[in-house]
Amino acid sequence: MIRKLSLFESNFVGLYLRTWDDVVIVPKNLEEEQATIIQETLGVNLIRSSMDPSGMYGVFSVMNSRGLILSGIYGGKKTDYDIGNREVLYLKDHINAVGNDIIANDHAAMVHEDYGKRSVEKISDVLGVETVRGRIGGFNTVGSVSVVTSKGMIVNPETSDDEIEILKDLFKVPVKLGTSNFGSPMVGSGIVANKNGVLVGEDTTSIELTAIDDVLS
Repeated sequence: MIRKLSLFESNFVGLYLRTWDDVVIVPKNLEEEQATIIQETLGVNLIRSSMDPSGMYGVFSVMNSRGLILSGIYGGKKTDYDIGNREVLYLKDHINAVGNDIIANDHAAMVHEDYGKRSVEKISDVLGVETVRGRIGGFNTVGSVSVVTSKGMIVNPETSDDEIEILKDLFKVPVKLGTSNFGSPMVGSGIVANKNGVLVGEDTTSIELTAIDDVLS
């Protein structure tokens, strides 16, 4: 299932939501109608959180089935939601928008090139996957320009054929070029997806929807 959505008057839905195949974390003040659409589309348990005053869980968190990484800006305060058996890491690094700077599934993770060795080791340990530094389509902010699930991966249109082959081998899923929100390369900010469904910003065109649906649905 794929559906269009706008949150807090923004079509960049990926800024506010963090999901995997069993859960989606949303801002506490999310409207009930929107919460219902999110839960029905992603087919998972929806958890409202007030942990982040900005509500930007897509920017300041990342997870797979094994671990949850939270930005060090949270100061280690306890999560106010159940994340199952996942290990939690509060990553203290000068690169603190972890959702924008890390992309991961249950096979691998790619992170911003400027993360230090110790941070990369911590990310790898918590997510339980091989973790490499890299760029996608010329961007260090790999999480903002790509979306990966257990089924597929969509990346910004500047990504080269060689990069696509590397990503296929790393994440063990099909990889396809795409945009969202009428041409935005920031697909990580404009798309939220797991194995069950996909949410996209309201400005996403029918042509963009076809590419997104083809690889993520």
